[in-house]
Amino acid sequence: MFRLLSQPYPTEESIRRLLIKAVTIGLFVGLFLLIFQPFGLDDWQTSAKVSKIMGFGLVTMLVMIADSLFLPALFPRYFSDQHWTVGREIVRVLLLLIVIAAGNRFYLAWLFDAPSSGYGWLSIMGMTFVVGIFPTIGAVLLNYIVQLRKYSRMAAEIPDHSDASAPREPWLSEQVSAVRTHNAVESTLNLVADNEKDTLTLGVDKLLFIESSDNYCTVVYLASHVNGTEQTLKPLLRTSLSRLETQIAGRQGLHSHLVRCHRSYIVNLNRVERVTGNAQGYKLHLSGGKFQVPVARRFNDTLIGQLKSLL
Repeated sequence: MFRLLSQPYPTEESIRRLLIKAVTIGLFVGLFLLIFQPFGLDDWQTSAKVSKIMGFGLVTMLVMIADSLFLPALFPRYFSDQHWTVGREIVRVLLLLIVIAAGNRFYLAWLFDAPSSGYGWLSIMGMTFVVGIFPTIGAVLLNYIVQLRKYSRMAAEIPDHSDASAPREPWLSEQVSAVRTHNAVESTLNLVADNEKDTLTLGVDKLLFIESSDNYCTVVYLASHVNGTEQTLKPLLRTSLSRLETQIAGRQGLHSHLVRCHRSYIVNLNRVERVTGNAQGYKLHLSGGKFQVPVARRFNDTLIGQLKSLL
């Protein structure tokens, strides 16, 4: 059980998906209370009873929207895929239920003719947990299982190129040879920082990936060592990832294998050796598994399609 709680869980969802989820759960809560009228609601005599009962669902929906949109924006590092697990998601859901319960308690106090006597904070929280705890935690576990099976199965369909017996960097052969038919300037990549003074020039085929962090980008690439081996360098550039992406895209398709795969990453697809999948999505393995680059959901289809086309 503890191992399950420590498994990675996806956090990145589109605003549209988050809104649909909030509306769906809000409707479920409202309709559940309206249809079954538990906790003495069937004895509640009041005008506009249907609207007032559905108001509990509206409160639930608004709290969920605030939780989904504002908390990750305020604390992006805490809610990043790197740190998020099944256990954290369940704890978040439980805390969310407490906030929903508080919101419904305030809503109940606002309804002047509501049956507020006997419905204190503990009663309201208890009712909210009874209605919400099982479907919400069940939804977390079900979503984890579905996403894990989906990405694990699809990643297994992509050949593994990290085997030592396979030709070294097989995905490099076709496109790198094409790059080298151009002159030396075109086979290099020139990245310019925000101040227009700091620059980094490297061979296109040597780039592994670029990672964004706050106002800086880490460019991870290979460089030849004096003893003939390759070492990994990680210089920083004070610039945004979007700016570097624009510079790369401006080379008229020459660097089409350098693609955005995540809001924080640009990756060299020719350097990807293996693809794995977990509940959060795909992971691209580079440099003998030394580095793992995540793939955001919105890039799944196009990026995996590009990888397969390189085979």
